[in-house]
Amino acid sequence: MVATVFIDGEWGTTGLQIRQRLQGRTDLSVVSIDPERRKDAVARTELLNSVDAVVLCLPDDGAREAVGLIRSNTTRVIDASTAHRTTEGWAYGFPEMAAGQRAAIADAMRVSNPGCYAIGAIALLRPLVATGLLPADWPVTINAVSGYSGGGKSLIAAFEDPNAEHATGDNFRLYALGIVQKHIPEVQAYSRLDHRPLLVPSVGRFAQGMLVSVPLQLWAIADRPTFASLHATLAEHYAGERFVEVMPLEESLAIGRSSSLNPANPEPEGLNGTNRMRLSVFGNPDEEQAVLLAQLDNLGKGASGQAVQNLNLMLGLDEATGLT
Repeated sequence: MVATVFIDGEWGTTGLQIRQRLQGRTDLSVVSIDPERRKDAVARTELLNSVDAVVLCLPDDGAREAVGLIRSNTTRVIDASTAHRTTEGWAYGFPEMAAGQRAAIADAMRVSNPGCYAIGAIALLRPLVATGLLPADWPVTINAVSGYSGGGKSLIAAFEDPNAEHATGDNFRLYALGIVQKHIPEVQAYSRLDHRPLLVPSVGRFAQGMLVSVPLQLWAIADRPTFASLHATLAEHYAGERFVEVMPLEESLAIGRSSSLNPANPEPEGLNGTNRMRLSVFGNPDEEQAVLLAQLDNLGKGASGQAVQNLNLMLGLDEATGLT
């Protein structure tokens, strides 16, 4: 029997990309609400309770409202908003994060899709904290740059439409400098950090793509982890994964030895259109300074691609279906 899926908020940036990734699938059927009835609470409630799975691509308040409308005990939910990412009873939708996480997602009725900055940071930090290479009480700093699509329709318009209300000619912009950013709670929770990490996000003049970096002064960490141990821990953790890969250490060190602009340097758009994430360990072993780096598509592994991977797991399908 073919499973039915409703994307609530399918005309937003993430919703459109999820629909694209599901297009042409014969193992599930995407159902939509009549555009004229999108604001009809009765029609929407009926649809939310009649399908096998719902993907919520809504603002936080809208996602909470939608969950409150679901009375069916068979409708499974993936929420792409921030609303439920650290809520008890919701599985966190990053299958590669830890042993058992994939099974937890497959069995869950409610799954919260990770944030784009968060999934990159957690992918780097969780294995190191879990093995004790990075102390849980370490003061973590995260620097990241994303394409403007991550900011939704208003930010897309600001960069693409010169007549938009907040149109900008900027090529690069830091934001959330008050250190209040929606991904911070989930990064702390799922990286298992004792203290709130300092996240410095930024946006560039490119539509999609992302780099998330974590600088580490290895000499200051009590057990002084080495480059080899950091890399080996990440490589072992993600060995055999289809969507998370770790760059060979020699390759990353060779790139790092060049102080000029190297064509091999990771760039934020390098994995666009995929559900892949590439992790690397860069830096200077002699000075015991490292930079952990995650490269991903903020709308792929950071949003819609990850949602489809989670949906596949929840429906008992091969998790890579539609994503390779």
